[in-house]
Amino acid sequence: MTQQGVRWTADQVLALAPDTASRKAGSKLGAAGPWSEAGSSEEGAVWGLCKGSGSKPYRTVIDIADSTGPAYKCSCPSRKFPCKHALGLLLLWAGEDGAVPRGKAPDWADEWMEGRRKRADGKRAQDAAGSASSGDPEAARRRAERRAESITAGASELEQRLTDLLRGGLASAEQRGYGLWEETAARMVDAQAPG
Repeated sequence: MTQQGVRWTADQVLALAPDTASRKAGSKLGAAGPWSEAGSSEEGAVWGLCKGSGSKPYRTVIDIADSTGPAYKCSCPSRKFPCKHALGLLLLWAGEDGAVPRGKAPDWADEWMEGRRKRADGKRAQDAAGSASSGDPEAARRRAERRAESITAGASELEQRLTDLLRGGLASAEQRGYGLWEETAARMVDAQAPG
């Protein structure tokens, strides 16, 4: 179960699959057979070792308590997220009670979860510092007004240049060459520059 106490359904797990092939392969791994040392924690982690074609089993860990949706880590070479191992482990966890018992995460799973938590805490602190240091709201409003005025002035100048160009005839633009457009573009860029 998740921290909210709700166990996922197989349909919810399979909805995470990136494609039909992953859904089918993950369904085959949703049984206890290929899994060893599977477990889950109160903090929202699910982990396990899945026997694959190599000599070492694939290490799979999933953070199901992430606020943006589940996050996955698997030692397999798949480039799909979630991979079939993560889908299989989630199906095993979502299935019958006791197939994925509660317990203490192994070091490799715990390290990944701890790293995720630290990065999330750092991002939250950075976001809070960013919003706190955004400065004076009145100054920000004045900057936004100046920028809007500059953009409006640049658009008005472009409109005037195009009107002049049409009055003089489009053939006159060919005589002036690219200089007309370069000059106009430069003025527009200057008008949009903050400050």
